Amino acid sequence: MADRSLDSSGMTRRGALAVGGVALGGGLLAACGGGSSGSSSGTTARQAGSPASGTQAIRKGGVMRVGVSGGGSADTLDPAKANSDADIQRSYVLYEALAQRDPDYKLEMVMAEEIEAGPKGASWTVRLRDGIEFHNGKTMTADDVLYTWKRILDPKFPNVAVGRLKTIDMKRTKKLDARTIRVHLVAPNVEWPENLGGSFTRIVPEGFDPKSPVGTGAFKFKSFKPGERSTFVKFENYWRSGQPYLDQLDYIDFADDTSKVNALVGGQVDAITSLPPSQIAAVKGNPKLKLLIGPTGNWQPFTMRVDAAPFNDVRVRQAFRLIVDRKQMIDQALGGQGDVANDMYARFDRSAASLPQREQDVEQAKSLLKAAGRSDLTVELVTSPIFVGVVEAATVFAQQAKAAGVNVKVRKVDGGTFFGPQYLKWPFAQDFWLSNLFIPQATQCSLPTSPLNETHWDDPTFTKLVADISAELDDAKRAQLTLEAQKILYDKGGYIVWSFSNTIDATSAKVGGLRPSKYGAALGNAGFNAAGFVAT
Repeated sequence: MADRSLDSSGMTRRGALAVGGVALGGGLLAACGGGSSGSSSGTTARQAGSPASGTQAIRKGGVMRVGVSGGGSADTLDPAKANSDADIQRSYVLYEALAQRDPDYKLEMVMAEEIEAGPKGASWTVRLRDGIEFHNGKTMTADDVLYTWKRILDPKFPNVAVGRLKTIDMKRTKKLDARTIRVHLVAPNVEWPENLGGSFTRIVPEGFDPKSPVGTGAFKFKSFKPGERSTFVKFENYWRSGQPYLDQLDYIDFADDTSKVNALVGGQVDAITSLPPSQIAAVKGNPKLKLLIGPTGNWQPFTMRVDAAPFNDVRVRQAFRLIVDRKQMIDQALGGQGDVANDMYARFDRSAASLPQREQDVEQAKSLLKAAGRSDLTVELVTSPIFVGVVEAATVFAQQAKAAGVNVKVRKVDGGTFFGPQYLKWPFAQDFWLSNLFIPQATQCSLPTSPLNETHWDDPTFTKLVADISAELDDAKRAQLTLEAQKILYDKGGYIVWSFSNTIDATSAKVGGLRPSKYGAALGNAGFNAAGFVAT
């Protein structure tokens, strides 16, 4: 497992409790560095590379082509609806968040200058940076932030972002001035700034039209053909001094991993997301290519609907968890690029529970299935190449299940079908998630009101515990409540969380400025504002 000796959420200590650098009761999370991370003149910029690569000189200009997979006709440029890996990449380069986790998993200010907590985390004050422009020349103000939140929370606008913002009481939340918002919550939440990052909650201007998208990101929209190609060009008035270095960024969708890897090897693209683990050795042996590999809290679960047969019987869910040989699945599906997980998400949460590691136990699985009247069970497992190792893990699970007398029929569909009308309805399927802390993750997927409750989980005791944890200021009490909540998921939940996978991306050796992200978004959280071609 990755080192947990640090306060692994990226939190710092100040007084009784600090959340993401925010001290409750008048504490402050403030921007560092001012955003001047590049040179505004000359033909090259000095860029800090990974510890292994040292410092690289990045030349200005050029067109970078990025290969992605898992896209389809349902692709979108609306950040509030971003679902696929390709959607997330586009969201990161077009739009920006108020605050987000950086590649080191530290919570950093982006469009917000500071975020200050009120008493007990029941209210927050957000102060915006001065002078940030949207791609249409409009200055970003508090009105745009409030518009974004109201848009996401509009019940007539179903989207995946609502879970992150639903604790905002919009009736009481007010603009204090053009750059300041006083946020009131329907219930205290000491980790509220966590909900402002990721691809879903990025800020858009008043009157936003996803057909002609406008954001504040390093690149602005030029063209978009769902499932095929999208093109973005340099935003000259980007607020980070001297960035971006590239003139243009092209995302190219590939129907399968083989064609995507071949495009990188053949020089048709300069970078790809989610390199298949089987191709790691080939990339290592090619001097024209390089790897971007790093540990994350990413998880690609098997999802069992707890309200649909046969998974409405907890004994079947427990049996399926015992079927899995996790180490073997990591070795075969991820090429060893991951750490064993224990049916629990949020590995970087400082209150992550240390529960007994669940091991494969075929005989116990068979016993549970027999007790449930489900011996010789046949189930369909729906899978799709939506993230690295997902399809491969489905195949491994089907093989492992045979020993317990379970016949797993693997049904592979394309990304558009997987994220289509049946998404969140499959009785037995898979999915992928990036790194999150426990409460933000539970809010997204483990409450009856969660927008992505793919297991249809609804446990009143668990729901109350999530509310109690969100409002708890005492570290020891918070840890105990978190343990109780996690124990419920561990015993009865609908997820099989078998691994925390590494990011595995690859680029041309000519590409610099990207580094792996613990947060788990591909290509260093799509860090193309600071990326470019190495000066020669």
